[in-house]
Formats: sequence, structure tokens, C-alpha cells
Amino acid sequence: MKKIFTLIFCALLITACQPKAIQTHQLITEPIYDASLSEHGELALVSTANSGLQLWDLKTNQQRFTWIHNEANNSAVDTSISPNLAFAASLSRNTVALWNIADGSSQGWWSLPSSGQSVAVANNGALLIGLNDGSVMSLRPNSSSLIKFLGHTEKVNSVSLSADGRLALTGSNDRHAILWNAATGQPIHDWLQNSRVISVALNQAGTLSFIGGSTNIAKIIDNNQGEPLSQLKIFRRKMNFSTARFSNHDTLLLTGTPAREVIVWSVETGKKIANWQVQRTKRAQIKGAVVYSVANSDPNQIISISSNGLVETWSVPIH
Repeated sequence: MKKIFTLIFCALLITACQPKAIQTHQLITEPIYDASLSEHGELALVSTANSGLQLWDLKTNQQRFTWIHNEANNSAVDTSISPNLAFAASLSRNTVALWNIADGSSQGWWSLPSSGQSVAVANNGALLIGLNDGSVMSLRPNSSSLIKFLGHTEKVNSVSLSADGRLALTGSNDRHAILWNAATGQPIHDWLQNSRVISVALNQAGTLSFIGGSTNIAKIIDNNQGEPLSQLKIFRRKMNFSTARFSNHDTLLLTGTPAREVIVWSVETGKKIANWQVQRTKRAQIKGAVVYSVANSDPNQIISISSNGLVETWSVPIH
């Protein structure tokens, strides 16, 4: 009995000592379906349940644009902002849209041949869309080029593009993560994992890949060699990632989970450097929260946005 009490006490102590955000802002009060932060957290693109697609300037706390993705009741389920802040993308189950961030104009709207799952946008406006039927679309609006990748056999859960749009990374329920030439659709590396691939991310240069599975296996891969650089040190049976981003000159990996967690990892060693939990809101219908996006607002601060509509800022310990 004493042992059980000790374990409970320790668990409560860990929870009580959980560091809080140094700044918290309720950006959206209604339910949101997805949100993306820009590379350094200047902008937030939010898909709301009732008020359209909203682009926010987080430096001034001003809403810049409201966009209507498509017809009623077809809200965006995934969003993306290009690293150079030129373009925004939104994806519903049936369509994908591209937006100009400078003036808010629509750059195009396209129907999908299958249900959309994930979208990424590059600095030149190139789009990458993962679909439910296992295919991937590479769409380049400036050249009216459309390429369909057919390397996966099951639903594509996550996609990512290098900043220049030349490399594409995709992850699927078929347990494969594939690095592609986005201009030709030719595979460069095909990595078979032990479980479904839930989350993938490329660094801006396209030299590093993050691959997160549905169990406790998550890897960082050197794309030039095609070999793992490190494996995240996950000491529990299961950890899924809802978002991932390389930062601080590719020395850090920032991740979020569907279980309120924001975690900072060393790219070189895979060791956890810091972790926090985003807040719950009193009005939330669900007690938990999904971390939709994370970014470095400066080298020592992490910013997150989650399904409860909160934007939170965290101080990264010196390491």
C-alpha cells in the first residue's frame, strides 16, 4: 500500500511541476479543425468551424484575411504556410486551395480525385497533397504541371516539401515513407517502417527527414546517405506525432502530439531536451487538446497552437 501511495504521490508531483507557458493567448474561441504556424511563428493559419479560414499576424494580434475555402460545410482539414511567407494552402476532403499572403488573393482552387488527407506548400507555390487512395499529387500552379505519385498502396497520412519544392516526403498506412523528386515523381529513397507512418517532415534544405510511426519508433534520416542519423528516445509503448518541424539550423526537432504535448528533441542524439503540455480550456467540449503546429519564435522560445484555440509560448532551456 505504501508503494502504491508513493507512485501516486510521484505522479502528482510530476504533474504539479509541469512548467507553464510564459505567455498564453486565446486566439480562437470556436472549434478549429486545423492550424499552421509560419516558420518563426509570425503568422497563424486557422481553419475554424464557423468563421472560415483565418490568417492571423501574431506579432500584432491582428487578423489579416478571412478566406472561404469552398462550399458550405467543406471546411479545411489541413493547412500549410510556405517558409518564405508568400503562400498559404488549405485542404478539404474534396478540394485544395492556394492563397497569396501578400494581398490575400486566391491563386487557384482544384478538385481532388480522392479524399484529401495532408497538404504542403513550397516557396514557389508548389503544392503536395496526400490522398486517401494512396496516391500523391504534386501540383505546380505556375507551370500548370500536375504529377501523380503512385508508390503507396494505402492512405497517405502526411506530406512535406523542401522549401524550394524540389523534394517531397510522404508517409502512409502501408508503413512506407518515400522521398521523391517532386518534379518527376521518381522515388529517391523508400524506407519501410515497423508500423503505419503517421507524421513526416523535411527540413527546408531537404537534407533531413523525420519519420514518425504509430508506435514508439520515430527516426531522423540523412537524406544524402539514406540512413538514420538518430532515433528519438521514446520510453513508452506508444507516441504519435501530430506535427513536427526542424529548427535552429537543424539542430532541434520540434514536435506536437494529440495528447497536449510539445516536445523539443536533439537532432543529433534523439534525446529529449524539453517538454510541456498545452493548457485545457474551460469551454472545451473535449478535455484533451491536439497540438496542431509548433515553431521557433526566436532561438530560445517555442510557440504552439492547439485545437483549443490557444497560442502558447515556451522558454527553451539552454543546452
